[in-house]
Amino acid sequence: VQLVESGGGLVQPGGSLRLSCAASGATLSSFVMRWYRQGPEKERELVATITSAGGSTFYSDSVKGRFTISRDNAKNTVYLKMNSLKPEDTAEYYCNAKMGNVGYWGQGTQVTGSS
Repeated sequence: VQLVESGGGLVQPGGSLRLSCAASGATLSSFVMRWYRQGPEKERELVATITSAGGSTFYSDSVKGRFTISRDNAKNTVYLKMNSLKPEDTAEYYCNAKMGNVGYWGQGTQVTGSS
């Protein structure tokens, strides 16, 4: 299974970005999907989760109300819409697919908040 993130970039405070995580080699509809991020000199942090059917979503307190995770199983893609971005959102963002004890990671996409 290969996961490829895209959509990162440089953004001003208050701006928006939409990250995408496209999968090949497996159908994502059976996987719980998560977005993580790792900022400079920080540990990897779970940002958002969406269940396999897409019926439930969960967010860290740091992004709740600003970020939205969604999935399009027909396109085998998961998204993270990020609004009202802050400098502290600067990080490498990774998607993760997990089913049971099996998990897969993408290579990451960089989001950088400019001042």
